[in-house]
Amino acid sequence: MEIQVFTMDSFTNLPFKGNPAAVCPLAHELNDDLYQKIAAEMNLSETAFVTPINPSDTFTSGKFICSKCSHARHSLSSVLSPSENINPTLVFETRSGDLAVSKKKDGYLMDFPLNPPTQDPKEFKDFIRVTVGNLPVQGVFLNTNMRKLMIRLSDSCDRAMLTGLNVDPTTLLAIENEGKVKGIIVTVKGSADHQPGYDFYSRNFSPWFGIPEDPVTGSTHTILGSYWSKELGKTKMLAYQCSSRGGELELEVRDDGRINIGGEVVTVLQGIIRL
Repeated sequence: MEIQVFTMDSFTNLPFKGNPAAVCPLAHELNDDLYQKIAAEMNLSETAFVTPINPSDTFTSGKFICSKCSHARHSLSSVLSPSENINPTLVFETRSGDLAVSKKKDGYLMDFPLNPPTQDPKEFKDFIRVTVGNLPVQGVFLNTNMRKLMIRLSDSCDRAMLTGLNVDPTTLLAIENEGKVKGIIVTVKGSADHQPGYDFYSRNFSPWFGIPEDPVTGSTHTILGSYWSKELGKTKMLAYQCSSRGGELELEVRDDGRINIGGEVVTVLQGIIRL
């Protein structure tokens, strides 16, 4: 058996930036053990497998079954490009529901439900201390749906202060083992004076999922986009996630309680897995 494999970097136009994922288009589904072995061989945070729902469909039409996370499906859309697919929008059936991805001029748009956070009381003092140290904090919020804690730094802080944070994942795991929090977002307001004029910056720490820091996270921007849209009084925003790889996301909050998350994708590897 031969399986095509691609390594894609999402939310960037440069190789070795953004969030990497492996993508395997399949004519039919494989067993779970083989999925795990292929993913282990690729040795990336995400390996996505996609198969047509109807056996009569090909990768130039139809609807698809897909595993794994948002940035992997973002990469998948580049592999199954609408320039080759007759559908302007690709629909992926996932465990969390259907995800639609559309081609835009310089990348792809994903359609997500918004996940607004709510301001939380003072019970997370230890998280704040371990994550941001003595930096001034403007607000602390929790999204219970995704179990994400969001810490907004004061407007007196800048991108360099956010980037300079050194968060110890072991300490985070030690102070939370009950499952109430599964990830921490730290964010700060951007500056229009610095081109290209990012509206806000963020970092995302998820040691509870074995990821000390996620390079770029599409799904957390359903929280960030909801919050910053209200704070800034705008529906279209440009965001930057300040990991060591870094990534840029275009956001548009819609009136129907959903958000479009867009970005570019770069192919860095294409090959064949032989079994």
